[in-house]
Amino acid sequence: MSSLHAVDPLDVLAIGRVGVDLYPLQDGVGLEDVSTFGKYLGGSAANVTVAAARYGRSAGLISRTGDDPFGVYVRRELLRLGVSDEFVTPVPELHTPITFCEIFPPDHFPLYFYREPIAPDLMVRADELDLDAIASARIYWSTVTGLSREPSREAHFAAWQARGRRAHTVLDLDFRPMFWSDAAEARAQVAKALEHVSVAVGNREECEIAVGETDPDRAADALLERGIDLAIVKQGPKGVLAKTRDERVEVAPFFVDVVNGLGAGDAFGGALCHGLLGGWDLERTMRWANAAGAIVAGKRECSTAMPDAAEVEHLIERTAANA
Repeated sequence: MSSLHAVDPLDVLAIGRVGVDLYPLQDGVGLEDVSTFGKYLGGSAANVTVAAARYGRSAGLISRTGDDPFGVYVRRELLRLGVSDEFVTPVPELHTPITFCEIFPPDHFPLYFYREPIAPDLMVRADELDLDAIASARIYWSTVTGLSREPSREAHFAAWQARGRRAHTVLDLDFRPMFWSDAAEARAQVAKALEHVSVAVGNREECEIAVGETDPDRAADALLERGIDLAIVKQGPKGVLAKTRDERVEVAPFFVDVVNGLGAGDAFGGALCHGLLGGWDLERTMRWANAAGAIVAGKRECSTAMPDAAEVEHLIERTAANA
């Protein structure tokens, strides 16, 4: 991986999944009966960087693809959507991951990951990281998925060691059981990771893996007890809870006609980055993140559905006017 990086630190640098989403263009139909698909840039970490770039933030991704046409597509899409591909390199013997889903609104979206024998994004190596870029990034974003296999796991801890537990070192608790041998292994690795980060964000089920709690307040408190500065617990239709040692904020959700809920969490993440970088108060940041997530839940795709600031403000203003 390149050792070069921009002179100015990136606003948001993420490490993790990237690939191609092939999503059906028919709703309420199983994959066996779908006849047409849309092709989109995918992967949680990639989506977060795209979301941040939509707000004018400089963003980059650390990941790997296959050395294949889909890998070329991924890099082109990252650049087209405003994200640096400087730290995205191919793995010759592997294929770029493909993800299918089924769309059964409002709340059933089964995912099918094609990432065997190992996904290229899990082949990021510690000795290939640009540690200066990681240490200097204003926000450094990692996900639990990156801890599921070596050499990615070692790379994640090497990056955190180089960065230190500085502000805005974020861990997305995105536990997906199909990527792990068992939940106990995931819990052990997340416990180690929490010693290195300052912000943790996840839903109630992911918090259970991280700290053994599903109650939002208890989960947030347990994360804070592990040294986290900001704990965020997403509650779906019940909104979001955010806690620091001095503040508790609970924000109601925004209601939209859901088309595909799979990208909402990544949109939330990009807006969270924007609020943190802007030095916003916690309530405004959570309201923005909720609104961004709702907008993407009303769209079919993930990466190319990420809203800009005007769209988010419009939804917030419209909701307030109708309250």
